[in-house]
Amino acid sequence: MPFREVTPKMVEATVQPGAKLFSQRGAMLAYKGDVSFTPNITGGQGGLMSMIGRRLADEAVPLMTVEGSGTVMFGHGGHHIHVITLTGDTLYVEADRLLAFDGTLQQGTVFLGSQGGVMGMVRGQVSGQGLFTTSLKGQGAVAVMAHGGVVELPITPQRPVHVDPQSYVAHHGDVRNKLSTALSWRDMVGRGSGEAFQLELSGNGVVYVQGSEEVTG
Repeated sequence: MPFREVTPKMVEATVQPGAKLFSQRGAMLAYKGDVSFTPNITGGQGGLMSMIGRRLADEAVPLMTVEGSGTVMFGHGGHHIHVITLTGDTLYVEADRLLAFDGTLQQGTVFLGSQGGVMGMVRGQVSGQGLFTTSLKGQGAVAVMAHGGVVELPITPQRPVHVDPQSYVAHHGDVRNKLSTALSWRDMVGRGSGEAFQLELSGNGVVYVQGSEEVTG
């Protein structure tokens, strides 16, 4: 695994010759060794169609390619960082929650249907636009960002999980998403306005939830 947690808000990545990492631009804090950073305009391992898909999805989170030999420290905006290891499965993650990931992973943009991007789902519910999310598939590691830390919640057929969409970070597994309007606790205490959305995730898998609903930064 190329990522090692240094602090809750910083990870160290090992960069090896012949291998690549991808990260959000501006996320590099420091590095040691012979390491290069170049803007990525082809959508990572997903290629041009992945890039076009993200533009259609309005996921304008720019990436950079990291290559060479050495170590790189990553962090961004004071967010807590959580490392997820994939063993051949697919991770669905909000684009702005993605800090860095292994270059071995296949990146794509997926039309929501019954799977995918939660905040996109909310935006689409309101605007009627197409719904997309970022996917990462294969063997490798992903570093995601979150406000207030990350909690892993197991999803089983007997125990679906209900999540406030602003708390959602990512999920993987054989999981179905169902978005509905519901009265939330925010409305009860006067913090909400308009319609409240609730996400139900059912099936078999894991959902990653951030400890704070703060979405700025």
